[in-house]
Amino acid sequence: MSKPEKQSAPQAVRLDKWLWAARFYKTRSLCKDAIDGGKVSYNGSKGKASRNVEVGALVGIRLGWDEKVVEVKAVSEQRRGAPEAQLLYEETAASIAKREKRALENKSFGGRIMSDHKPNKKERRDIKQLKKDIFSDI
Repeated sequence: MSKPEKQSAPQAVRLDKWLWAARFYKTRSLCKDAIDGGKVSYNGSKGKASRNVEVGALVGIRLGWDEKVVEVKAVSEQRRGAPEAQLLYEETAASIAKREKRALENKSFGGRIMSDHKPNKKERRDIKQLKKDIFSDI
């Protein structure tokens, strides 16, 4: 008697497991915290950790100052090496262009703008307004 062959039917994988398997975050708890914190969107709407990932879906991920929009190419619930993890997704062309544009803007400002003093009330308001302007288009 031979063993039954495994079927290659599409499997249901949770969003937090997929993000972990695709190596965007080191642990599943970090994935869940990022999703609950609003840093991950799924097809343009707020992501939920328990949502099943489908091939062709667009996942928006905010990592630090960078925002990536990736298209799901394959699903996996096992974390493997980085070369295999990169086969699970592909970053969209618009996302790449936006990240490159933002990197050029940061370079033109000379990286970080350092100050020799603590910001006063007016400067704090200006910083808050600048952050609001930057992240309003995300």
